[in-house]
Amino acid sequence: MKKAVFFLAVILFSFSVSAQEITGQWNGFLKVPGGQLALVFNISKNENGYSTTMDSPDQGAKGIPVAITKFENATLKLEIPSARIVFEGVLNQYNMIVGTFSQSGQTFPLNLSKEKLEKEIVKRPQEPQKPYPYYTEEVTFENKIDKNVLAGTLSLPKKEGKFPVVILISGSGAQNRDEEILDHKPFLVLADYLTKKGIGVLRFDDRGVAKSTGDFKKATTFDFANDVRAAVNYLQTRQEIDKNKIGLIGHSEGGIVAPIVAENSKDIKFIVLLAGSGLRGDQLMLLQKEMIERQKGASENEIQKSQEIFKGAYDIIVASSSNDVNLKSKAFNYLKSKLGDTANDTQISALSSQITSPWLIGFLKLDPALFLEKVKCPVLALNGEKDLQVPAEINLEAIKKALAKGGNKNVTTKKIPNLNHLFQECQTGAVDEYATIEQTFSPTALEEISSWILLQVK
Repeated sequence: MKKAVFFLAVILFSFSVSAQEITGQWNGFLKVPGGQLALVFNISKNENGYSTTMDSPDQGAKGIPVAITKFENATLKLEIPSARIVFEGVLNQYNMIVGTFSQSGQTFPLNLSKEKLEKEIVKRPQEPQKPYPYYTEEVTFENKIDKNVLAGTLSLPKKEGKFPVVILISGSGAQNRDEEILDHKPFLVLADYLTKKGIGVLRFDDRGVAKSTGDFKKATTFDFANDVRAAVNYLQTRQEIDKNKIGLIGHSEGGIVAPIVAENSKDIKFIVLLAGSGLRGDQLMLLQKEMIERQKGASENEIQKSQEIFKGAYDIIVASSSNDVNLKSKAFNYLKSKLGDTANDTQISALSSQITSPWLIGFLKLDPALFLEKVKCPVLALNGEKDLQVPAEINLEAIKKALAKGGNKNVTTKKIPNLNHLFQECQTGAVDEYATIEQTFSPTALEEISSWILLQVK
């Protein structure tokens, strides 16, 4: 009897879903680095089936044409090939479309509803609230080499006095001055902690981001180093700054930028590398890919095959000359020979464009050891034990080895238990955990950083 009832329920459910109307306005929030992005899909019927436009209210975009709209067997599929966007979801009995949103190889969960939705309120207990018990000032300074203007915030223990100061250098990707990601603001929390300890902090928006000018898409790691040098030059003009006590704190890619700026420099008193890499870019990317895939449950055979394919692609890029105009087509042809059975030309072209972008070409070729060998100032290198993006042991060892080769004996390296790439206390270190963890920055790591800096500047 129970089996018969269940069978009838399935039939009724299938009928109710198929009978539901897909036309109308569908609303959802996409969880992306930096927070939640509202998306609206407007679906209407036409003689050929359905047509759709997409709105992105938070970005001021409205009426973006959706090239393909398919609705079959309760499954909705929307595609915008020009933006490499695909949404696919299933309409359920609650009149919700539960699905995933993909763009340029990145996939995020996205659920749609005809009801007006409110942004999810997330708890970030470490985030400081105004008024702050110290002085802050909105500042701008110019990178005279690249002709862009950087905007940031200078935090000082008091408005008047002379203080040691650190410049915060963000990780890869377009970052604002707080290094904001998934409703976390790591650099705001770090700046607040250090300023309360008597250490001034300058943090700034990446070029082309928020209030800073310039073109982020064309920038390389070396261009970001020029931005940091401009920050150093600016601090040397401020009477509140002790010019003999300027340091750098770089996170992730920022931990590569810091040694580039500090090499053979008399202006930098110390550097702190937070999840900085000691491996050449292509080696780091392959290791990162392997670690994340294994954590997600991929088979060893799948991991090995993926390693072989991407190593081949990276080898082509690393061996290329700086003026190789055919590099993208070489990458496309190689990837098509390896992925042609599982991906179409549009997908392969998108991947080829990604791996031959100016930034990634430079990053794959960049060997941090060459710059670490020339750093003479004190260095603190910290990594989280569960970091899957910049695995701790192999990178700390490479950093230590390069500094020792250059004769630098004032080096402290430490692997902190149970921390991920963002220096949050975590369970697995998976990227998916970042948003769900309330903590923004481990108090243990904050104390390690501040106590070491205070020793350098006393």
